[in-house]
Amino acid sequence: MLELIKSKHTISFMKYSKPATWLSMLLLVISLGSLSINWLNWGLDFTGGTLIEVGFEQPANLTEVRETLTAANFSDAVVQHFGTSHEVMVRLAPREGVKGQVIGNQILDALTAADFGNVDMRRIEFVGPNVGAELAENGGIAIIIALICIMLYVSMRFEWRLATGSVLALAHDIIITLGVFSLFQIEFDLTVLAALLAVVGYSLNDTIVVFDRIRENFRSMPNLTPEEIVDKSLTQTLSRTIITSGTTIFVLVSLFVVGGELIHGFATALLIGIFVGTYSSIYVASALAIRLGVEREHMIPEVIEKEGADQDPLM
Repeated sequence: MLELIKSKHTISFMKYSKPATWLSMLLLVISLGSLSINWLNWGLDFTGGTLIEVGFEQPANLTEVRETLTAANFSDAVVQHFGTSHEVMVRLAPREGVKGQVIGNQILDALTAADFGNVDMRRIEFVGPNVGAELAENGGIAIIIALICIMLYVSMRFEWRLATGSVLALAHDIIITLGVFSLFQIEFDLTVLAALLAVVGYSLNDTIVVFDRIRENFRSMPNLTPEEIVDKSLTQTLSRTIITSGTTIFVLVSLFVVGGELIHGFATALLIGIFVGTYSSIYVASALAIRLGVEREHMIPEVIEKEGADQDPLM
């Protein structure tokens, strides 16, 4: 009932695999080049900075608070509610030669001078860069371990050629997503790191669905070539991909538009990851499996003869 593309009309996806490969290589070169030159625009979770909690007599309007701080030369301040609408947390990047207490007093003076009623300082904390470096290192290790575990899982469930294609596709998605953040210097914080891990899971799920259909078709359609099998499998799963990606994109666009400034990085990373992940499931994971020589014989489990199976049961 929900099949948007009829499976009897096979789309020749692999016909465009070579141009897609060149496109992927170009995007990877641009991404790696930007990462090597600009690296990432680390957020306060990684660079450290000053955290200030302020209490308001009346419910605080975050937009007006941001405008007030921007006018006071704190345009880089990250403002969000903390607990209730009367409490606001302000995060600022480190300022050379200025102590956190001095910055806190300047923030309090700027808010007190505005028409916010009674404003009082609740706490001031400084998050050092050592914590940020540790978070960055742990995040990178988490992604590497996830890729290794994914390769082991797919190797056991399918075949090493498919496993290699899936892991390289995941690395392709992560590098390009990071490249976009590096190229446009979008702030990279812990929410973006969480989005990257979600992209890995989303892209893997899409790839596993395609690989499962490829395995079934290899066994049930022995007269077709590997390219034809892949085209048939991708066409059969296309409706599912469109519905899943479409509904997810709808939610992410809503988050990006109405979710506020703090969620922009998270929504942006997931939007990029979904588009790139859907593309890589077709033109990276599946195309690489074909280039590595996947055949029908690789999808058929070996039959292990039991001891004495060749003997006459009547003897």
